[in-house]
Amino acid sequence: MTMAKRDTYTPESLLAVAVEVFNERGYDGTSMEHLSRAAGISKSSIYHHVKGKEELLRLAISRALDGLFGILQEPAAREGRAVERLEHVVRRTTEVLMTELPYVTLLLRVRGNTDTERWAVERRREFDHQVAELLKRAAADGDLRADVDARLATRLLFGMINSIVEWYRPGRGGAATSGEVADAVVRTAFAGLRTTTEGT
Repeated sequence: MTMAKRDTYTPESLLAVAVEVFNERGYDGTSMEHLSRAAGISKSSIYHHVKGKEELLRLAISRALDGLFGILQEPAAREGRAVERLEHVVRRTTEVLMTELPYVTLLLRVRGNTDTERWAVERRREFDHQVAELLKRAAADGDLRADVDARLATRLLFGMINSIVEWYRPGRGGAATSGEVADAVVRTAFAGLRTTTEGT
């Protein structure tokens, strides 16, 4: 891990370093000493900007959640046939995951051991619930197969999307672009879910 220079230290760079350390060591396995060493600043400098590591966790997870919930407010997620809205949400969720990869990775790894983690787990469930409701509407419209349970389909969709954090590494030679990955996720998922293949 590269050390940040003291004269270029910002709260944003501290957050980026904290997320990297949390993802490497696990949140519970990270101490303020680990964070100060990784950031190249003293613990007192960190405390000047945040109360502690849980505040850093909340800031990082909020960034991921804001990106995900922002998708649900986009016009293409709110207007049109439910199946088209669902496809938009799936595509954009994939793109946000890759754009905010370290932050979403951290979000997916929280287990509910602290107040912040419990809050994050509840927010994730709320996002999943809203997507599941969209999937149910698309099925009710006759655009998705009736023989696939909506909750199961939602879990499978998110299982495929969330697995991207385990293998996607931006900037590596031959790596697919985020758009290519998002297109592949939509084509793969909706080829099995749609009652017809039109529009995929």
